[in-house]
Amino acid sequence: MRIIWSLVKALKVPITPAIWERFIRMMRELGGSEVGGKAKLLFVLLILFLFAINGLNVLNSYVNRDFMTAIEHQNMQGFIYYAFLFIFVMAISTVVAVIYRYTEETLGLLWRKWLTERAIERYLDKRIYFQLHSKDQLPNPDQRISEDIRALTATTLSFTLMFLNASFTVVAFSGVLWSISPLLFVVAVAYSILGSLLTIYLGKPLVKLNYDQLDREANFRSRLVHVRENAESVALLRREERLQVRLRARLDQLTSNFKRIIEVNRNLGFFTSGYNYLIQIIPALFVAPLFIQGQADFGVITQSAVAFGHLLGAFSLIVTQFQSISNYAAVVARLNALRDAMTQDRPEHAPEVELCEGCGSVAYEQLTLYNPRDGQVLIKDLSLSIPSGVCLLARAPSEAAEKALFRATADLWHHGEGRILHPGHDAIFFLPERPYVPPGTLREILLRQAQEKWLPDWQILANLKLLNLEQALTKAGGLDSEHNWADLLSLSEQQRLSFARVLLAAPQFVFLDHPSRSLSECPLGELLNLLRQQGITYLTLGDLADEPRFYDRLLEISADGSWRVRPPTLDEVGKVRK
Repeated sequence: MRIIWSLVKALKVPITPAIWERFIRMMRELGGSEVGGKAKLLFVLLILFLFAINGLNVLNSYVNRDFMTAIEHQNMQGFIYYAFLFIFVMAISTVVAVIYRYTEETLGLLWRKWLTERAIERYLDKRIYFQLHSKDQLPNPDQRISEDIRALTATTLSFTLMFLNASFTVVAFSGVLWSISPLLFVVAVAYSILGSLLTIYLGKPLVKLNYDQLDREANFRSRLVHVRENAESVALLRREERLQVRLRARLDQLTSNFKRIIEVNRNLGFFTSGYNYLIQIIPALFVAPLFIQGQADFGVITQSAVAFGHLLGAFSLIVTQFQSISNYAAVVARLNALRDAMTQDRPEHAPEVELCEGCGSVAYEQLTLYNPRDGQVLIKDLSLSIPSGVCLLARAPSEAAEKALFRATADLWHHGEGRILHPGHDAIFFLPERPYVPPGTLREILLRQAQEKWLPDWQILANLKLLNLEQALTKAGGLDSEHNWADLLSLSEQQRLSFARVLLAAPQFVFLDHPSRSLSECPLGELLNLLRQQGITYLTLGDLADEPRFYDRLLEISADGSWRVRPPTLDEVGKVRK
């Protein structure tokens, strides 16, 4: 183990013993999972195939030796016999190698699917995806889940099998090479050690460079995805030139880092290419004199070359696989960073959100919220209870304070202290400022999970009619068609679709984030009245210009974080009615 960690330090690989222990724990979890039995069976088959491949390689070295010796002695009968035997052994080796490769890929796919499902579950659990996005501390988590896990599973399995195969090869061919020339065996070991040390020295910058390259590739790809997803807006606003500048900047970062990788690979290639070429002549330099002196058959030369090549390949894994090792080290470090980011504990002084089923109100107790960037107080000591049936409009000169209150109530804001109580996530809905229409059919978009099993179509269609969404239903082609909803529906239709989702779910409360920005005053008033008629209490974040006539209480938050609650005055309501 000390040798392994010495090598890790020499390579400057960002892998610690804690990461290694975590990796071992992951392997144990895989073995104990629902796919563990199949994974173990496939791995045992791979070990058996490795034994078979190495046994066939040793057998082939002897067949090849006798074949060449028959040629030397001009023995036609022996030549024909060993030629057929050679073909037979090669045929069996081909079948075993193909099945071995198939088994390896099957196990790799099984492992990747299991690990990716776990990563997705953790990524979406407890809104980890939102925390990573809001903190902006970990670039490209999506690429780490999709690409890095694929690389981890495939490369780990490949390296494990390579190491086992190298161990079997050393055992199988050490005796063969020692029996031919003990000195040649010593040369093979010394040559491989020297080659490994020089490879580490020349190639150690690749680990950091490959780590950075993965992020820069993902950043460049994300900019291209942005252009595709906002194609219409880009075309209307004619932002092509500025986007081109940004894309070129990302491309320059990508190519400059990759150029450095190419330079390191060039220097490494000068050594590894020469190293591999010398392998072809070293056995002949030691065994050919024995043949010339009549102490060995001609076939022994070819056998020694085969044995030397296999043995040196086993001892020289670092030389032959260094580029893959450097990529692998970067992938392991990136996935470990992702895991650490997804397992961070909740801040010690974060607002405490409690669910009180059946309490019939949303309450704030001594709630103070801060701006995480500069520590400014956004809301100070808010103590307020909003019972069911009392609709409230919150307004503030600072939109940051409104956003903080909205997110804290949804348990998404962890910068502050105090208590928040509400009747549970099934009893309170949150509608963001920009409507979100997820992928899926219209039925799946409108209904909660499992709700589609019992809610009849006539009830869905009646709610769509209430919200004047018949035209949107016609454009969609029914409840069970999938479309790119952002392109098919207008912003107003998407917002009203969100309201339809609320009506069908019938929560006790709904928290609205600046709905007037995507709806005109008249349709918004109609929608709010519709919510009140359905017995749904709405709490709205509004602008200073928003009218209070649809609300029972006004929460006014000042720039210094102080606040007050009051009913709308008759004068305020009267101005609107006039």
